[in-house]
Amino acid sequence: MNQDQLKQAVAQAAVDHILPHLDSKSVIGVGTGSTANYFIDALARHKMEFDGAVASSEATAARLKSHGIPVYDLNSVGELEFYVDGADESDEHLHLIKGGGAALTREKIVAAVAKTFICIADQSKLVPVLGRFPLPVEVIPMARSHVARQLVKLGGDPVYREGVVTDNGNVILDVHNLQIVNPVELEAQINAIVGVVTNGLFAARPADILLLGTPEGVRQLNR
Repeated sequence: MNQDQLKQAVAQAAVDHILPHLDSKSVIGVGTGSTANYFIDALARHKMEFDGAVASSEATAARLKSHGIPVYDLNSVGELEFYVDGADESDEHLHLIKGGGAALTREKIVAAVAKTFICIADQSKLVPVLGRFPLPVEVIPMARSHVARQLVKLGGDPVYREGVVTDNGNVILDVHNLQIVNPVELEAQINAIVGVVTNGLFAARPADILLLGTPEGVRQLNR
């Protein structure tokens, strides 16, 4: 199986996992990126079995709407039973790095509201120690240089993601050369830097379930 086929398999596995728990009032949180897009396409075949979705990006909202799935503002939704999204990296504790698609802030907000966070990824995303994938940090534009200097003090090598503006109007610094042995602590340290909106470590609120696509089938890891 190639990578796209692995993504399709885990997307379908996520749909199969949540379907028995949905009813006409259910609203589902949906992430951003190529794997999340496969999930949206698989979910659309069952759009009459739930109420609608909350999107973590404008791109996701557009894809959901193109399938005729109603998209709600998170402020109008009481609770989300599930949030389904991909990841750039995961460790065995289901701590994640996310934000390769620059949607990390909205993704983190939706994940915080959901009762169950299901991460879907191919097996290449499971790593012993986070940090091989550069850690995205969303930053208020005027604070970019200040934040970069503070990230260097934490041992990282921040690189400005040229030409990228988030849905929130901010910029991204990608922090290279980190060995993230304590993700919860580092997440808090970076978020405490003035000018940081949030960073791509999902450790304080990790995934609850990781569905991992492998050539032998979908493997499930639980937190």
